[in-house]
Amino acid sequence: MIMASISDSETTNRGSMWELDQNLDQPMDEEASQLKNMYREKKFSSMLLLRLAFQSLGVVFGDLGTSPLYVFYNIFPHGVDDDEDVIGALSLIIYTLTLIPLMKYVFVVLRANDNGQGGTFALYSLLCRHAKVSTIPNQHKTDEELTTYSRQTYEENSLAAKVKRWLEGHAYKKNCLLILVLIGTCTAIGDGILTPAISVLSASGGIRVQNQNMSTDVVVIVAVVILIGLFCMQHYGTDKVGWLFAPLVLLWFILIGSIGLVNIHKYNSSVLKAYNPVYIFRYFRRGKSEIWTSLGGVMLSITGTEALYADLCHFPVLAIQIAFTLVVFPCLLLAYTGQAAYIIDHKDHVADAFYRSIPGAIYWPAFIIATLAAVVASQATISATYSIIKQALALGCFPRVNVVHTSKKFLGQIYIPDINWVLMILCIAVTAGFKNQSQIGNAYGTAVVIVMLVTTFLMVPVMLLVWKSHWILVVIFLVLSLTVELPYFTACINKVDQGGWVPLVIAITFFIIMYVWHFCTVKRYEFEMHSKVSMAWILGLGPSLGLVRVPGIGFVYTELASGVPHIFSHFITNLPAIHSVVVFVCVKYLPVYTVPVEERFIMKRIGPKNYHMFRCVARYGYKDIHKKDEDFEKMLLDRLLIFVRLESMMDGYSDSEDFTMMEQKAERSTRALLTEKAGSNTMSSIGDMSYSSQDSIVPAKSPLTGNSLTRYSSQTFGDEQEFLNRCKDAGVVHILGNTVVQARRDSGIVKKVAVNYVYAFLRKLCRENSVIFNVPHESLLNVGQIYYI
Repeated sequence: MIMASISDSETTNRGSMWELDQNLDQPMDEEASQLKNMYREKKFSSMLLLRLAFQSLGVVFGDLGTSPLYVFYNIFPHGVDDDEDVIGALSLIIYTLTLIPLMKYVFVVLRANDNGQGGTFALYSLLCRHAKVSTIPNQHKTDEELTTYSRQTYEENSLAAKVKRWLEGHAYKKNCLLILVLIGTCTAIGDGILTPAISVLSASGGIRVQNQNMSTDVVVIVAVVILIGLFCMQHYGTDKVGWLFAPLVLLWFILIGSIGLVNIHKYNSSVLKAYNPVYIFRYFRRGKSEIWTSLGGVMLSITGTEALYADLCHFPVLAIQIAFTLVVFPCLLLAYTGQAAYIIDHKDHVADAFYRSIPGAIYWPAFIIATLAAVVASQATISATYSIIKQALALGCFPRVNVVHTSKKFLGQIYIPDINWVLMILCIAVTAGFKNQSQIGNAYGTAVVIVMLVTTFLMVPVMLLVWKSHWILVVIFLVLSLTVELPYFTACINKVDQGGWVPLVIAITFFIIMYVWHFCTVKRYEFEMHSKVSMAWILGLGPSLGLVRVPGIGFVYTELASGVPHIFSHFITNLPAIHSVVVFVCVKYLPVYTVPVEERFIMKRIGPKNYHMFRCVARYGYKDIHKKDEDFEKMLLDRLLIFVRLESMMDGYSDSEDFTMMEQKAERSTRALLTEKAGSNTMSSIGDMSYSSQDSIVPAKSPLTGNSLTRYSSQTFGDEQEFLNRCKDAGVVHILGNTVVQARRDSGIVKKVAVNYVYAFLRKLCRENSVIFNVPHESLLNVGQIYYI
């Protein structure tokens, strides 16, 4: 199988070998289409769709549904003077809900999903597949043949092709795109901190309605206790209590819709004229100084919309569309309209209009349901934060942290202990520090509108490259979105000194962490690329590699999918011996949500057979997780034996680094071997091997090894299998490179602080690869290097 990676520096040396490699390494259209048939989007029956729509209420819409608890208080923090103000604000809420959550997200943005995955990084992964905009240049042709690696082809003079060339033209454009993605990601993390704070504090405020003499500190203490309990329960996962979420949130929506309907009938049905958009213009025409700043409060009516997109992975798009249009949207409209009717008759009750508008007979049941709904809303954003950080981690933008599965049924349900406690501390600090909904609302609105703006800007290249939309449709989408979002953005920025600085500080802190980590990760990869050793040098050492080959198997971990890593030459020039079998292991994360298990591993031989050198590339998506019960070492050994056995079944092969055996029967042979292995109860650990295949056999002589092909072709599979088993029994050693990155002495103060202190501190905190892959400590060997940037 051909795995030769063509980098920018390598393309200058193209010759006959490169041309032959390109002729042999053709896309496997027929095999890929057969695999894709296995992963097509499932067709759902009508009853199943309705059930999924019901379940989505508890996961997706909790945050959006609890907004009526605090919206009107944040619009009118100093009270209401005129009925027209209430009607104008209600009209703004109605049409904001219509244009942003309904029109923009539910019917447009949700379609821009990465095989069901939503969020900022899902959009970025789509763009990375359709254009070479990734800042880590580790893309390889074989990655594009994955089932989940869907991409488009473009006509040379089409608009999409021109946009693609423009994005790929300069490195600064790729960096600007990455910065935009990181800004959206960091502010989304801020949502995970502010949502629990404002939702729980607003729900807890219902205690004071029945006892006006109660101190605000009591409400804050109750909110903090609920928050501590919420974060302490995270390690159980939402699967344990998730069965309660959907019925609870449905009951909440029915409750707020019914209360709103009663209030419209009971207090002031004239508020229904707010459905006429003319009252929006009349609202702004009044010219009061508070009108513009009140937009920050109106913005809170659509909080949770971005979480709706980020939590998309659990449900099909159609189920979410059904739930929103049939339940969420009408109930929210009734709730806000009913509150407005109550406020017009009770202008002095705007601070706690929701609780005061509840009929006395059902007050305490409504309070309990509101508190539980706030907890559910907080849970949704906390889970979304975990998913966002996991995606950033996989794409090289966040330090390696411990990721724990909380459900065997739902792979998307994860728990990150370190991040959980950081969120809890920050959330409690925000709640106890501000003590009121108004300032937290200012901060919350700022975070929400920034994330929405980032999504809008990322949708433009997605619509052009992925959807191939006409430029007029793209312009219409952009203009309509910015017409609504930019005024809200300016209104929220004006409140930076009133609490809006909180999400900015949180976002800047996480942005520095992510950008510094990604910058040093890219530099480490570039160092690996520039310092890799040529195969000619390895072949020149001979089968013994110029050293003593001791019994055993050595797994050399590297970030390179081709070439011999520098740590290997560093190792063999400083130690007098190397193992009889050497396997270069590259763990690679791709811009896809998952790599199907049977396509995850690629194995090939490097050099002649008697060198006993191999390469294994393990490919993962940003949703794939290394499980603790997974024995990575055993998986590698099993794949090595399967590869050698399949190689012996081929009629012709090449033994140089640039070529591997290719045969159309490889797929069938692999499945037969996996089935045979399954009989011995090891199917789960070896079921993800994949091979390239071709329609014809192309024997080739290695230009470096002469007639070594003839010399070693007589070695049978049984002999090499026995040899590998003896080496396995002798011992396995995992050789990891420990590249220390430091700034040069002549570097500026910013680079020195970022690299020598920030990155060094993060490296000490993050998990090592040996922990992630469950490498036994007694089998671990670290090879240290220092790289100056």
